[in-house]
Amino acid sequence: MSNNVKFLRKDATFVPEVRSPTVRRRELGALLRKLRTDKGFTVEQAAEQLMFSMSKLSRMETGHGVATRRDIRDLCALYDVTDEAERERMLRLAAEAKQQAWWQSYDLGYATYVGLEAEAVTISAFQSSVVHGLLQTADYARAGHRGTIPLLSPDQIELQIEAKLTRQRILTRDEPPPTFSAVLDEAALHRLVGGRQVMAAQLAKILDVAALPNVTVQVLPYEVGAHPALESNFTILELPDPTPGVVFVEGLIGSTYLERDDDLIRYQKIFQKLQSIALSSKDSADLIAKFLRAYKGS
Repeated sequence: MSNNVKFLRKDATFVPEVRSPTVRRRELGALLRKLRTDKGFTVEQAAEQLMFSMSKLSRMETGHGVATRRDIRDLCALYDVTDEAERERMLRLAAEAKQQAWWQSYDLGYATYVGLEAEAVTISAFQSSVVHGLLQTADYARAGHRGTIPLLSPDQIELQIEAKLTRQRILTRDEPPPTFSAVLDEAALHRLVGGRQVMAAQLAKILDVAALPNVTVQVLPYEVGAHPALESNFTILELPDPTPGVVFVEGLIGSTYLERDDDLIRYQKIFQKLQSIALSSKDSADLIAKFLRAYKGS
């Protein structure tokens, strides 16, 4: 494990930090946006009053920029925030938004996603061709990296795997873990990533994780035919109030974060549809076990 990775010690077990600076920025941003709209200011009007650029204010409101103590002071003055507790809350969020989290020690191309996932209360994911990262074994992940373009170095691959396995600890942490619901297309069971032994171990892990009380895994069989998420992979991250949720959509051209309420509602409906047409948890486990036996050759 990297010496730069921060951990909290709890009951003699090292677990990753739970507080996420990514979520703190989004929580503060949502609060700032509400304060502005409640006062009837546009972004342009507020930025002009504050002598900020519009992009700076927009980045703070969307959680992509970090506010300083002076920024908070000026924003509170403009929005007439006089309650001392509310001012202190905003200052605390701004301070926590600057903290280093464990994943920032890794060169991850999806660090924003990990920051959101780390504090999600509900994670709902659909994967059309591979196993979701929270369910992957190290060998399965390693084999997947070996098929990427550009190809990472062996050391880079091992760091990526280390980060992925660290992410998975959120499902079994002592602090209330997230509710994780995954729908896997049957293609993920057929695709021979890493060979038969790797696939057998991977499917065994899915069955183990699916047995956790906060985890549900369903398989979408080929027999359902067309469905609302063909050729798509997405994860819905619902965050603690008042932080708005987000949809993470993956594709070959890159990843997209959808943050509008309409997008969140649309993807929630799509996921509910996928759950309704997928096999039940029990039938999914039976099918996964069948594939597992086949890969073991028994």
